[in-house]
Amino acid sequence: MKKIIALLLAAMMIVAVFASCGGGGGNGGSTDSKSDTKSSDEGGNEDTFDYTKFSDENTGKGFDANVIDDDFGGETGANLKVWAPDAYAKLLKEQCDAFAKKFADKNIKITVSVQSEDSAGTKLQTDASASADVFGFASDQLTKLKNAGCLNPVPTPFAADINATNIKNAVEVCADELDGDQTLFCYPETGNGYFLVYDKSVVSDDDAKTLEGVLAACEKAGKKFIMDAGNGYYACMFVFTGGLELAGLEKDGTTQKFNDYKEDDVVASMKAFSTLMHKYKNTFVSNGTGTIPSGFTKDSKGVSKCGAGIDGNWDTAGIKKALGDNFGASKLPTININGEDKQIVSMYGYKMIGVNSASKYPNTSQVLAYYLSSEECQNQRAEQLGWSPTNNKSVESEVVQNDVAIKALIAQSEYSVPQANVGSIWDPLANLGKKLYDDNTDPASYDFNKLLKDTVTNINM
Repeated sequence: MKKIIALLLAAMMIVAVFASCGGGGGNGGSTDSKSDTKSSDEGGNEDTFDYTKFSDENTGKGFDANVIDDDFGGETGANLKVWAPDAYAKLLKEQCDAFAKKFADKNIKITVSVQSEDSAGTKLQTDASASADVFGFASDQLTKLKNAGCLNPVPTPFAADINATNIKNAVEVCADELDGDQTLFCYPETGNGYFLVYDKSVVSDDDAKTLEGVLAACEKAGKKFIMDAGNGYYACMFVFTGGLELAGLEKDGTTQKFNDYKEDDVVASMKAFSTLMHKYKNTFVSNGTGTIPSGFTKDSKGVSKCGAGIDGNWDTAGIKKALGDNFGASKLPTININGEDKQIVSMYGYKMIGVNSASKYPNTSQVLAYYLSSEECQNQRAEQLGWSPTNNKSVESEVVQNDVAIKALIAQSEYSVPQANVGSIWDPLANLGKKLYDDNTDPASYDFNKLLKDTVTNINM
C-alpha cells in the first residue's frame, strides 16, 4: 500500500513538471546554471531529505529489491535513447543490454549515443523532444534543467532508496525544491573532479606533495607538466587557493557572486602560480586534459613527453594504460605563497543521470536511470573507468580502497568548492588563467590587483 501511495505522489510531481516542458523544446538557458541545494554544512535543513515516510522494508536494499512490475506503468516495447561521453559509451552499452535482458518481457530497445555531459543540458533545453530519454550531465546544469521543466523527478520510492544507499553530499546535490517539498530531480552517478597524476619514474611520491617539487622533477627529467590553465574549470584554483569564496546566492538560484575575500591573499595566490608558470616556462604547458594520456604514452623509441599533469577521473583509464606500474595519483599539491605552503583548492562536483520529461516512455526511463545509478553499475564504472562511486557500499569496496586515482579524487574533494550555483564564472576565470600564463605577464611587475578586480567585476555583472 505504501508503494502505491508513493507512486501516486511521484506521478503527480512528474505531471506537474512535464506540463512545463511538454516536449516543446526551445526552453533556452545556459549550462552555467547551478543547483540551489544547500547542504546541512551550509545551513540546510537536516529534515530536508527525510524520505522515511515513504520507506518500507526494502528501502536501503538497492535496485533489485525495490523495482516491481508496476514501476513500468504498463509500458512495453520502449525504444529509448541514452547519452554518454565517449569514454563511457562502450560500458554503458553493455549495461543497457544487461538491463534489457533483465526485463526481457518488456521488449525494451536502447540506443547509446555519444554526448558529453557538459553540453547535454544545452541540447536538451534546445530541443527536448529530439534528445535522449536518459542522459548524464554535470552538477552545474541542474537548476536550469529543473527550472525549464526538462527533468522528470525521481519517483519517491526510488528516491527513498537512493537517499539510503548513497553518500549524503551526492544526494543533496541531486535535490531541489518542488512545490515546497524537497525532491530528487536526478540520480547520482559519480563524483567529478580533478587531481594530480604523474609518472612515478619521473616524479616521486614525495615530489608530488608540492607543486614546486613536481615542476622541478619534470624539468630535471626533460618532461612536461600539463594543465589547462586557460580553462575556467581549472583556473579557478588560482583564486580559490587564495581564499576567494562563492557567496551571495540570488533568489533565482543561478547566480553567485564573489563578495567575501581578502584581496591581498587572492593576489598573492595568483602571483605565486604565475611565478611558477614563468620560472618553469619550458616545463609548464597549458593544454587540454585530452593531451595528458597521450603525453604519458611512449613513442616508438620508448620516450614519453609528459611527467605529470592535472586531470580528472574521466581520463584515468587512458593514463593507467599509458603508465602501467608507474601510474601515480594524489590530491593536488601545495603551493608556496609568501613563504607558507598552502593546499591548492579546486572545483568539485558530481555527474548525474537525468530523465527527460519529454520522453515517450517516462516509466521505463526512470527504471533504467535507477538501474544505471545502482551499486552494480557504479562498481562497474569504478572498476573499468576509474569513476568515483557515490553508493555507500561501492565507496567502501576493495576496488575503490585500492584505487589510488579514486582515493586521490576523494581526498581532493576535502579541499574544494562545490560545483553548484557557481554562476557565469567560467569565461572570466579562463581569461584570468590565460593572463597568468601569458608570456607578456611579468610576475615581478604585473598588476594582479587590477586583473582580480576586472575578473570579479565580470563575474558579478
